[in-house]
Amino acid sequence: MATPTAPPPTRRHAPHRTRRPGPPRIIRRQLPLSPWLFAAPGLLITGVFVLYPFVTTVVNSFTDRRTLIPGRFVGLANFRELLHDDMFWTGLRNSTLYIVGVVPALVVLPLLLALLVQKNIPGIAFFRSAFYTPVVASVVVVGLIWVWLLDERGLVNSLLETVGIGRVGFLSDQWLLLLSAMAVTVWKGLGYYMIIYLAALANVPRELHEAAAVDGAGPVRRFLTVTVPAVRSTMVLVAALSSVAAFKVFSEVYLMAGPSGGPAGEDTTLVMLVQRTGTGLTGRVGYASALSVVVFAVTVALMLLVLRADRREES
Repeated sequence: MATPTAPPPTRRHAPHRTRRPGPPRIIRRQLPLSPWLFAAPGLLITGVFVLYPFVTTVVNSFTDRRTLIPGRFVGLANFRELLHDDMFWTGLRNSTLYIVGVVPALVVLPLLLALLVQKNIPGIAFFRSAFYTPVVASVVVVGLIWVWLLDERGLVNSLLETVGIGRVGFLSDQWLLLLSAMAVTVWKGLGYYMIIYLAALANVPRELHEAAAVDGAGPVRRFLTVTVPAVRSTMVLVAALSSVAAFKVFSEVYLMAGPSGGPAGEDTTLVMLVQRTGTGLTGRVGYASALSVVVFAVTVALMLLVLRADRREES
């Protein structure tokens, strides 16, 4: 007897639902020039205040332009004149000596200062702020303070005379004046590079110092074998920045030596020579532009040498 089979289930169609119209979609099409519109203000400022003066200076270096007289093309005459200008060689000598005297101090001393203020002890924030104060102070104010201190009748000479040493011509002797300006530059830059070193020291693992201490390494050995290798890239950065700043020094020497550049102009730097040559109603703008091009070329060469030396050590 055959068993009855159940009929197949019938599909129930869901009632048709009308789709409610939603808010209209807004399709925003990004213009290909949109990023450039955001970058336009910065590019405009850079072009007007950086690129245009740079190109103008390079063009003027090949002319005999003066302040009120448009120049004519003279080729390499300005650069040939540099080779026979005694003041150019004096300025190059002083700028080079400034690098030799300032850069090593600004590489080592801020690192030692950062090690001193790195520890979190009560009152350390006060010393950090005190060491950084010369950085935010105006260079004109700092220069005038040091001029008053080192003057013939200043505080330093008064103290030296009291102890029987006698007065020292810090601002009248050629080499003492240059050394005094170097001291001001180092004193003013210590806090700035100290902050850079503090950021680098914060990334040095403490385990390295603990392992070195367990091996019997003292503070000096830990500094040479752990700290210095860990912040070597930062030291290269500080060396590059301080080298460029030292070669382009102007304010410290100008305030302490005066517009003439010290006794017989023997403390004139290259940037002071540019300012002295290219300003005034009869300023030689073309010749000053040639000096500026030389300063730019030397600063770029300094940075490339520092970076190349760093790459050699890494390899």
